[in-house]
Amino acid sequence: MLLSPEAQAGGLDACGDVFVAGDAECEVLVEGGCKAECEPFAFNASCAAEGSLECSGGCNIEAEVECTGSCQASCEAECEVDPGAFDCRASCEGNCASNCQAQCAGSEDGAECRASCEATCSFECGAACDIDAPQADCVAQCEGCCGGECRAEINMGCQLDCQADFYVDCKADLQGGCEAQCEAPEGALFCDGQFIEVSASAFDNCVAALQDILDIDVSFEAEASASASLSCAVEDEPARGGAAWMGLGLICLAALRLRKD
Repeated sequence: MLLSPEAQAGGLDACGDVFVAGDAECEVLVEGGCKAECEPFAFNASCAAEGSLECSGGCNIEAEVECTGSCQASCEAECEVDPGAFDCRASCEGNCASNCQAQCAGSEDGAECRASCEATCSFECGAACDIDAPQADCVAQCEGCCGGECRAEINMGCQLDCQADFYVDCKADLQGGCEAQCEAPEGALFCDGQFIEVSASAFDNCVAALQDILDIDVSFEAEASASASLSCAVEDEPARGGAAWMGLGLICLAALRLRKD
């Protein structure tokens, strides 16, 4: 069956490829209490996104045929319900990330483990679904989807072990960056309490990418202050892919930057 909007989540290249849940609540904070949010826990998602890339060189076992074979049939059945609406990356990431809670059940730091697991899903699925094939080609789309999901599965243990050693230094580095963005005119972006590391020069590209994927119109009214309020109207196609849901919370807040420009 097709994934529900709540399950459809993932990373977006233009926004640092940080994994964002489909029902995430995001906010732009400027000065005021912004720096108080720059706590170590807030850097899990960004550090995991960096860590999955850093660790990919040593965690690069190819997917097993048994895994891709069993996945392909169920994926094609899902895709054929509405081939034009099937989203390779969203399906791959949704299926993969749904196992992260169980994967990290016995972990010493469950939050870091889940962030690493989700980032690994995002990394492998993003690479595997970057294919030159029509969206309606269910065979090709599912080969990418299953390849990413199965590569993430077989490399997950390696990635989790590798990334565990990455957090201390990464969080120390992000502390200063987060506080600096709090003082910047555009402010700092947080989703579910997680700091999204997006520079001023990349902010507009992040917004544009979300708008392109979501196919939306945004109306807003905002002031450049910590108490900025936004009014957003979203017109979304009924059967958009998972990527259309992953940044829904982001797009309203991004209007703050657009208005200031």
